[in-house]
Amino acid sequence: MLLTDTLPRNSIQHGDCIALMQALPARSVDFILTDPPYLVRYQSRDGRRIANDDNAAWLGPASHEMFRVLKDDSLCVSFYGWTQTDRFMSAWRAAGFRIVGHIVFRKRYASRARFVSYTHESAYVLAKGRPVLPDHPPADVIDFPYSGNRLHPTQKPVSALTPLIEAFCPEGGLVLDPFCGSGSTLAAARHVGRDFIGMELDDAYHRIAADRLAA
Repeated sequence: MLLTDTLPRNSIQHGDCIALMQALPARSVDFILTDPPYLVRYQSRDGRRIANDDNAAWLGPASHEMFRVLKDDSLCVSFYGWTQTDRFMSAWRAAGFRIVGHIVFRKRYASRARFVSYTHESAYVLAKGRPVLPDHPPADVIDFPYSGNRLHPTQKPVSALTPLIEAFCPEGGLVLDPFCGSGSTLAAARHVGRDFIGMELDDAYHRIAADRLAA
C-alpha cells in the first residue's frame, strides 16, 4: 500500500498544524492553499481575534513542513500580511520555496482606512521544484466578494479560491490548508471535485469548519 493511500482525505484535523503536518508523509499533497495569521494582532469589529497572530514563532517551522509535505514540482498559494512581507518571504525561501506569482484579490469595500483605503487582499504563488504551467492560468487580479465574516473574522469567499484550485491542483488531487479557519478552502476544493485536508488550531473554528463541510 502506498503511503498516500493512508492519508486522512476529506478530513478536518484539530490541533497545531506543525505537529499535524509532521504526521503526514513527505511529498503527499498536490497543492496547498492557505490563509495564515498575518502577524498583525488583528481584531475584528466585534472583538474576535486570530490565534498566534501576535507572534512569528510558528512561521518558519510551518513553512518547512508545508514544503516537505508538498509533492515535487507543485505549487502553494499563501495569503500574507503586507506589513510583514519580509518575514513571510524569508520563511518561504528558507523552507525552499521559489516565488513565481502574486495575486491581488479586489474588494468592492474598504476593510480599513489609514493613509489609503484597504480594498484588496494579496497572496503569493510559491513553487517547489519546477511545476508545469497550468492549461488555464488564473488571473492575477481576482474579485473578492464580501463573505460577511459570519463564520470567521477573516473568512475568505469560496468563489475567489476555486479558480486557484482548478488551475493548480490536478483532477483527483489533494488540497491541504494547514490554517483552514472556517473551511473556505476545503469547501472550494470539494466544489471543484478535489479532496482536501484541513487543519485548525482553534477549537471553535474547527467545529465551525466541520459543521460547514458536513452540511
